[in-house]
Parts: sequence; C-alpha cells; structure tokens
Amino acid sequence: MLRLLRPRVRSLRARLLFFSCSLLPVVFFSAWFALQNAFLHSLETAERERLKLQVYLLLGAAEFQEGRLSIPQALREPRFGQIESGLYGVIESRSGALQWRSESSMLLSASLLLALHDTPLTPGEVLFTHLPEHGLYLYQYPVVWESAGREHQYLINVLETDRPLQAELRAYRNQLVSWLSLLFVLALLVQYVILRWSLKPLDALALDLKRIESGDARKLEGAYPLEVRPVTENLNLLLDSERRQRERYRNTLGDLAHSLKTPLAVIRGLAEEALPYEEYQHIVNDQTERMGQIVQYQLARAVKSQGRQIAAGVDVAPVVQRISQALIKVYRDKGVQIEHQLTEGLRFAGDERDLMELLGNLLENACKYGQQKVRVVVGLQDADNLQIYIDDDGAGVSAERRDVVLQRGERLDTSAPGQGIGLAVAVDILSSYNGELSIHESPLGGARFRILLPAVSV
Repeated sequence: MLRLLRPRVRSLRARLLFFSCSLLPVVFFSAWFALQNAFLHSLETAERERLKLQVYLLLGAAEFQEGRLSIPQALREPRFGQIESGLYGVIESRSGALQWRSESSMLLSASLLLALHDTPLTPGEVLFTHLPEHGLYLYQYPVVWESAGREHQYLINVLETDRPLQAELRAYRNQLVSWLSLLFVLALLVQYVILRWSLKPLDALALDLKRIESGDARKLEGAYPLEVRPVTENLNLLLDSERRQRERYRNTLGDLAHSLKTPLAVIRGLAEEALPYEEYQHIVNDQTERMGQIVQYQLARAVKSQGRQIAAGVDVAPVVQRISQALIKVYRDKGVQIEHQLTEGLRFAGDERDLMELLGNLLENACKYGQQKVRVVVGLQDADNLQIYIDDDGAGVSAERRDVVLQRGERLDTSAPGQGIGLAVAVDILSSYNGELSIHESPLGGARFRILLPAVSV
C-alpha cells in the first residue's frame, strides 16, 4: 500500500532559530576574519615604519670613503651588533657585491641573501614584504650616492624577525575568538527572546480563535501588530460574513414559513366549502403555483450574497458593459441609450454573481422607468470603496417614498409603486457587504441611485 509522504512543517519559531543558528556563524566568522586582517594590517604598517626608521638611521651613520660605503661599528641601534638579535642590516652594491652587514646578520643563510636580489628596484622605489619561510620582514631601500662626480648605487636591506608580531597576532586572535564566541552565545539568547516576544501575537491569535470556537467570543478583538492586523481583519470579515449568512438562512426560513401560511390556510379552508371540483382544482393549482414561486424566491434570497470574499475581486467595467449590452437588446423598441463613464481597473471585493444581480436589477429599473437615457458612472469614493451612480431620465422617486423603497426585506406587495422585488434583492446584497444604497434626484431629471461597495485595495 502506497503511503503519501506529507512535507514536514516546522514551526515559525523553529525555522527562525534554525536560520539564525545557520547564518550567525557565517556572520561571526566574517567579522573574525575582517578584524584579524585589519589588526594584522595595522601591525605590519607599524613594522614597516620601524624598519624604515632603521634604514634612515643607517643612512645617517653611513660615510663614503675610499670608493666604498662604510658604516661605523657602534650604531644607535645596539641590536645590529648582537648575534641573532632579530634585527639585521645588509648593504649591497648594484652589482650585488656585499658592502656591509651587521654583526647580527652573520648567521643568516646564503639562500636568504640570494633572495634579496629577486626583485630589482630603481631609485625611489621601496619594497616591504614578509618572508614567511624565513620568519622575517624585509624592507629594501635603493639609494644613489654621489662622490667625485660619480654615482654609486646601493641597496639597503633591513630585516626583522616576525616572532613578536606573530605572538601579538596570536594573542589578539585568541582574545577575539573568546569575545566573539561569547557574543555568539549572547546573540542566540537574544534572538530566542526576540522570537518569543515577536511571536506572542500569533499565540494570542490562536487563543482568540479557540475562544471564538468555544463560543466565548464573536470576533478577534485583541490588539495585534500591523503585520498581523490584515489577517485578523480578514478573519473577522469572514466570521462576520458567516454569521450574517446563518442569520440570513434563519430569517429566510422564518419568512418562508410566514409566506406559506396564507396559501396553506386557503387550501385548508377549501375543505369546508362545497365548491365544484373544477373550481376547487383551479384554486388549489393557483395556490400551489404561488407556493412554488414563494419557495423559489426565498431560496434565491437565502443564497444571495455570500459576503465579501477574500480574493482578487471582480473587474467592474466589463460587468457593467455586459449588462448594458443585454438591456439595450431587451429595450430596443423603447430606444434606451446607456452612457458609460467608467474608470478602468476598479475591482469589487466580492462575488461576481452578486455584482451582476445588483447592477442588473438597478439598471433594469432605470431602463424600465426611464424614458430613453441611462447613465452609469463608476469611480472611487476612497481607497477602500467603490462609488457607482445609476441615473435615468424618468419620473424619479418622491422624497417621502425613498426610505420605504429602500427598507430592507420589503415584500413585493408592500414596496413603493414602480419599484419591484429587484430593489429588495439589491438591498439584501448590499447589506451583506456593508454597502450603501441611496436615492437622489438625477441630473437627467429622473432618479439617481448611489451605490457604495467595497473595493479591492491596489
């Protein structure tokens, strides 16, 4: 039997800790590498300056006698006169002939002395380099000495052991590792504390959802951070939509039961009347048909407008154009013209069927009760709401009838004259989206229906 392998899902806290533990070593190693190199560079810069100073001391003590450069035995730097002191001086001519060497350099290897000529230098150039195979730092300084109208070129070499510098570097490296290790542990602890503190709103969200599930709360009421607030707001919208839908079902069942009372009472009363069979059958059929219409209408109302859906929304302009084209064909004999002023790209945050039903009913009313001209204007009231105007050039709706016409749940027989069931359905749809519908006087002379609907935020 094949088993479907489900991907392992880690918690957010575990994921963040895992990536922190993975990335922090890289960050600290990079910091260790950069700080060590910076410290090494500062040490080598100081070493270069020290060797440069020694070269200047040798030049200050040098004298040109009998065709060659001579250095006195006693120098200001006593280490030149001590064997294996760690500071060595060697002066050579341009041809490589040895002119002078300090007593401290007597034990230097021949291979090291030969290596001094590996990089030819011209006067004005300076070479400072590390010779790790010999454990020395080398500073070379070419000079030109004029005597009796002739130029003599020499290469001054000063070498110093790298042991003190390496020891200082090792001590710094060990101290740096200790401090960075401590900082790494502290960073992990701080990261863990920050994660626990940052994810507390999600824990609170889970507790609030449990309270809603157990019936102790109706919606999410906690103070959530900005990043979580869109989720909680959409969840509240979803919960409110579901609550409204359940309430709609209850109301519809109550309306259905109330609506069926009269036809049932008529049929029940027929048993007490001595009517001819054909008349009895006609009345029963008529009431049965009426009951079927009532059931269909109430069921249609029950499924109308499932509330704001959390999705990409519906483009309004194509819906308006599609409905208009159909109504122009229906009212072709009347010669109705539908003018559009549509802002492209506006989207309704809801179901397309609700938008079709809403605009279809209102536009059909405008075409039915208008003369020949209907205008549809679609725009934004603000970033969160669409504003739609539907104008006609008919007789309009009197001010005293506007509130009655728009009263939610009005039956067909109690609505204002000329305003049928379409307005009741439109009001129901708008109520589920927290929308608005108002009637005003139109610039065309008839009625203006102003609709507010939620928009998809761009």
